[in-house]
Amino acid sequence: MPGTVLLLAASPVGRGRLVDAASVLPVLAAVDPAVLSGTDTANVVELADPLEPQAVLTRLRAAATAPGPLTVFVTGQLQLDRKQHLPHLALARTTPATVRYTAFPWAWFREELRLRAPGTTTLLLDLHTDAETWQWLRAHPLDSGRTNAVYGRVAPPPARRSVAVPSYMKAVATILRSGWRPPVDQLHQQAVGRLGAEGYADVVLAAPGSVGAGVPGGYAPRPPAALKGPRPRTPPEGGPPDGLTDVGLNRDNPGRHQNADPHGAITDAVQAGRHADADALAAEHEQAAVRAHGRGSEEALHWIEVRADLAMLAGDPVRSCRAWLAVAGARLAAGQASGTVAVEAAVDRAHHQWGRIHDPVPARELGLALAELRGLVPGRRKGALDHVRKQLGQLESQPLTS
Repeated sequence: MPGTVLLLAASPVGRGRLVDAASVLPVLAAVDPAVLSGTDTANVVELADPLEPQAVLTRLRAAATAPGPLTVFVTGQLQLDRKQHLPHLALARTTPATVRYTAFPWAWFREELRLRAPGTTTLLLDLHTDAETWQWLRAHPLDSGRTNAVYGRVAPPPARRSVAVPSYMKAVATILRSGWRPPVDQLHQQAVGRLGAEGYADVVLAAPGSVGAGVPGGYAPRPPAALKGPRPRTPPEGGPPDGLTDVGLNRDNPGRHQNADPHGAITDAVQAGRHADADALAAEHEQAAVRAHGRGSEEALHWIEVRADLAMLAGDPVRSCRAWLAVAGARLAAGQASGTVAVEAAVDRAHHQWGRIHDPVPARELGLALAELRGLVPGRRKGALDHVRKQLGQLESQPLTS
């Protein structure tokens, strides 16, 4: 039975573009349709920078009702609408103010594919996000349907005033151009492996038929700790949450101690460009958690992780790398195993931020600390320690500038 392939690449025109999504289509289009589908023959539908969400829906619905296996390749950027704060795939005319009307709701993928037979649908995704959506994804899985196999990556915001490249999808296309499609889990592993240090900060999607396709797989770190705070312990009758004073950390009961959610306030500050205010607020809650629970507690580490991500969003890779190294060291000192997901994620994120440091002085300092940690926590991608050592070698050949 012939298969069906839907190639969808979309991103806004103008300054709102985070990724050059359509650049991957010529590479994918050069792949034999049967190889794209993994069937003897296949029909291919291509959508390049579509303008209207209804046009995308029409093509998706037609693909979903076609018999035989369906493979959907989606490249683009996710944004939240301002009313419901739900993820959408941004289209050519999408702006932050018009997401609800000009972008494609991600829930439509789930709804249109939900009646397909289990095991017949595969999604390969290469998605980038803005700062608000990146934070939202830490607390919410990108639900693409219970019976669909979903592979790919979600990347954090690119550097300021830059447009990212869909490296994961280009790697997938390059592999497929060999003329043979390996099993999709192997295809995914090979593509992730080609990302190198660029992909250390990604949320990697690898959910073959699982509930909530946003659950990260076993090939790379899970997303960082959510800006949604750690769940407080159940308070005694009539008392405040255990260990919390009046600093407003209880997200489950916002009416107690300030009627305010610190994570929401931090998000608002980031969106307004007040990065110093956001970090100052997170620092206050970090100190409160240290006083209440101890410096190595999950509560304190959560706020250090929040500050590490805030530094990333502020474009300060030195501060972000240093914070992630501190988190990893604290977790190891507390007895957590080097293969623990939280430990690996902290080292991977430190590695990613270290790669963005241009000043050779802090790059050397933090690189030595990273290399030491990489010796203990090699991570799940081959060659991570070798990459650090190679970069350090190059740094040693550069003159100090300060």
